[in-house]
Amino acid sequence: QVQLVESGGGLVQAGESLKLSCGVSGRIFGIGGMGWYRQSPGKQRELVADITVDGSTNYADSVKGRFTISRDNAKNMVYLQMNILKPEDTAVYYCNADLRKYEFGRTSNFWGQGTQVTVSS
Repeated sequence: QVQLVESGGGLVQAGESLKLSCGVSGRIFGIGGMGWYRQSPGKQRELVADITVDGSTNYADSVKGRFTISRDNAKNMVYLQMNILKPEDTAVYYCNADLRKYEFGRTSNFWGQGTQVTVSS
């Protein structure tokens, strides 16, 4: 079964850093765009950052200059380096990716299970 598996969440103080990782479990034949989303209580899930196959990136205004998304295509991994964390960054962070499960098929969109990031003031 193909899954996205996240790691790296935790509890930190404001101003500190965390790095989230997301990898693919199961056999796939290709990966398209990848990204990170977050959702805090009472709010809709929002895009944090995404990255295309060729490395083009896009960030939410609230994280520009503090977060960096990257990917390792050889390892089927995507990362989110989060610096200068703020209490308002507290949320469950979800990995998202377009994965091709079949050799000659289209990609399908997958979500990870989420990892909690809590930033204390």
